[in-house]
Amino acid sequence: MNNFLKQTLASLIGSLLGLTIFSGVSTVGFLLILIAVASSQSSTPTVKDKSVLVFDLSMNITDSEPNSSQLLQKTFSGVEENNITLRKIVETLDKAGRDQNIVGIYIDGTNANSAVGYASLKEIRQALEKFRKTGKKIIAYSTDWSEKEYYLSSVANQIVVNPMGAMEMNGLSSQPMFLAGAFEKYGVGVQIVRVGKFKGAVEPLILNKLSPENREQTQKLLDDVWGEWRKSVGTSRNILPQKLQAIANSQPILEATAAKSNGLVDTIAYEDQVFTDLKKLTGKQEKDKTFTKISLSNYAEVPGKSLDSDHKIAIVYAEGEIVNGSGDEGQIGGDNFAKVFSKIRQNNQIKAVVLRINSPGGSATAAEIMQREIKLTRQIKPVIVSMGDVAASGGYWIASDSNRIFAQANTITGSIGVFGVLFNGQKLGNNNGITWDSVKTSQYADQQTISRPKSPQELAVYQRSVNRIYNLFLEKVSQGRKIPTAKVAEIAQGRVWSGTAAKQIGLVDEIGGLNVAIEYAAKQAKLGTDWEIQEYPRVSTFPERLFGKKLDETKAKLGIEKTQTKNSNPLINELGKLQQEIKTLQTMNDPQGIYTRLPVNFKIE
Repeated sequence: MNNFLKQTLASLIGSLLGLTIFSGVSTVGFLLILIAVASSQSSTPTVKDKSVLVFDLSMNITDSEPNSSQLLQKTFSGVEENNITLRKIVETLDKAGRDQNIVGIYIDGTNANSAVGYASLKEIRQALEKFRKTGKKIIAYSTDWSEKEYYLSSVANQIVVNPMGAMEMNGLSSQPMFLAGAFEKYGVGVQIVRVGKFKGAVEPLILNKLSPENREQTQKLLDDVWGEWRKSVGTSRNILPQKLQAIANSQPILEATAAKSNGLVDTIAYEDQVFTDLKKLTGKQEKDKTFTKISLSNYAEVPGKSLDSDHKIAIVYAEGEIVNGSGDEGQIGGDNFAKVFSKIRQNNQIKAVVLRINSPGGSATAAEIMQREIKLTRQIKPVIVSMGDVAASGGYWIASDSNRIFAQANTITGSIGVFGVLFNGQKLGNNNGITWDSVKTSQYADQQTISRPKSPQELAVYQRSVNRIYNLFLEKVSQGRKIPTAKVAEIAQGRVWSGTAAKQIGLVDEIGGLNVAIEYAAKQAKLGTDWEIQEYPRVSTFPERLFGKKLDETKAKLGIEKTQTKNSNPLINELGKLQQEIKTLQTMNDPQGIYTRLPVNFKIE
């Protein structure tokens, strides 16, 4: 028996030792491969003389750097996440305008990603306009021009459409999906407590169509964004806005010849014919395979103006749904946000902060935690807000107590209102033979149950809580914006505003993008030209992503996630909307069940 135990133990130890050695060798080899891959990725791209910068509109444009390991994903799955930040695009276009090796820009709209909003497109559009003023040429091509991509590309010297292509010119619309009928059919009870007659976020859960108030605010918002579209496009193409409206009312889809005859495009040509013109622009012969080019993402890695200053301006990105706790990727966790601002306050090198908000709102509790940190930081150094595509409800809550607020004309903001959603599954359970009973020590001991609807007395408790938070919201906006509370109450009510309208009523100080806000922050901190940018949340390094807490997340994603593009099947798109509705409901984790958020599925199409 003793020999058996000894032999077994020796065998076990030998096996473990062998596995350890094998694992060590495998790990070393794995690391060597990763280092080699990382090294191959780190080489600086070169810019040849007479190069054209290729701006592929299929890129996924975000405010902040993605947290997931794109390098690992690209290496092991073969799927390349084509992501780039808005700020990097604007900086790269500015650098190209000053670079003698860059002779022009080619905008490729053939596989455009329509997920980016109009405010972001406006900022890129302004950067393209600045580039064109240098005298360099911009050529834009697509097989089919949608209104979003055309809005951006209309600054080009030459706009080209494929002979078989067409152009969408039918104006803007918003088509929310209503779930109330489905809830009723399947026995899911919904009770709502809210403040603000325009608080349309809850309407998809309780109605089967827009309320008159929600229809009114949506119409005004669309009119403002569409008005800015017609003004900008009309100026670039030398077409009166009235004519653009007439086209939209009569010719929603223009064939290539109609688009040209109306002055919307300059040339009807195939892609190879466009490439022939680009060869001439770059000094190539027609027999050459292609023109001299560099992609915008590669050119972004070319070193530009080198800065090394002890004076920092922090850019803090608040992008996504506001949630209580730490939050996941693509969300703004109130606790994590608070930690970032706490570190910024303690960093004496940071002289000013630009808070970039691109959020529809979310948890009221998390918004208050975040707003408190902003207020404390503002007592020490300037905090300037730059609004992106959306900075509404909870997104506006955190913006309200800043030194100055910048927004684009087509930013979606406001939505100063509060609501709570109370679900119950009584009918759903009863229909399937499930019942509940209750034993309790006091009247409200089981008020969190989903087994029955809330009583009038319980609803009154929730309503008092919602009213309290709404009044707190009004007070914060009043104090931060220096607007009388009565006036704030008048323009609040959960109503959504465009950036243009928000400026007129005092919710926004200036119309301008991220770079304008950064320049203002530098002036407020009296930094002159001696400063550099430091971005938050900090993007983890390659080793940190590999060995840190994100490792499991990265493994789960390898070979799975791909950049989402719009499906041409309308049914699939509607199912995607439904999936997004459910996903949004899952993120609603406020401990009090109270939210400051935009309509759940508000989109401009």
